[in-house]
Amino acid sequence: MRVIIQRVQSSQVTVDGLVVGQIGRGLNLLVGIADTDTEAELDWMVRKCLDLRLFPDNHGGGDRWEKSVQEIGGELLVVSQFTLYGDCRKGRRPSFSRSAAPEFARKLYEQFVDKLQQSGLRVETGEFGAMMQVSIENDGPVTLLLEK
Repeated sequence: MRVIIQRVQSSQVTVDGLVVGQIGRGLNLLVGIADTDTEAELDWMVRKCLDLRLFPDNHGGGDRWEKSVQEIGGELLVVSQFTLYGDCRKGRRPSFSRSAAPEFARKLYEQFVDKLQQSGLRVETGEFGAMMQVSIENDGPVTLLLEK
């Protein structure tokens, strides 16, 4: 499982010109599911996304990252992105042989979203399998790759 985690001031996803998910301050999560992923990877990734200290402690006035998205009461926008498993080492066209099949990926993606929702934070999503436009106001910018 791979997640591109971005600290954002705001983020939104549109499909066919309609906003399907939108958040304010928090994390934009681009999620790729591999054909070998299990619930163990999901659980690890959920904990990492919720617990990583990626936000400054505004009370201290410093730039140190002291708070997690949970501690600031932030929001999450989760977008499925099978292209995170694109392999560009050979030829001129990426291979997606490590990406999970759509049915399997959808199941794990939905479980991932459900587990994030159990945190009590506001969780918005894109539309699985749709052509989406994602607008991200990256804060920092802070962008990290998580892989398990």
